Amino acid sequence: MRAPWLRTVRDHVDKADFLSEYARLEREHLAGKPNIGSYRSEGCELCDRCMFCHGCRHCHKCTHCVGCEECSDCSHSRACRSCHACAYCVDCSACSGGAYLVRCTACVDCTYCFGCVGLVRKDFHILNVQYSRTQYFELVEQLKGELGLS
Repeated sequence: MRAPWLRTVRDHVDKADFLSEYARLEREHLAGKPNIGSYRSEGCELCDRCMFCHGCRHCHKCTHCVGCEECSDCSHSRACRSCHACAYCVDCSACSGGAYLVRCTACVDCTYCFGCVGLVRKDFHILNVQYSRTQYFELVEQLKGELGLS
């Protein structure tokens, strides 16, 4: 079976016709906002292989995430953007391999950080300053109240 955009078997493949047909196929696909291979994800758009997510967009292999965009391999995260392999993160951007991060940007392999930017392999930091475990949780509790994040 020949392609519908190719008029006859002997026709030369025309670049403009090819690109036009490709653009049409892409528009059709995106219009359906499919969630390919996803399971029990609701209100998501263009996600693939995600499970139990809600309101996410362009995510890949995420689970139990809410309102995330362009994340991959994340779990139990909320309102994150462009994060990879993060868990239990909230309102983070461009973080990778992190866990229990809140409002962090570009942090890599960090845990329990709040409002940090650009840290690598750090724990118990607030605004890029290290605290003891006890101090960290006391200050975070106060900050969550002040910022309305409770």
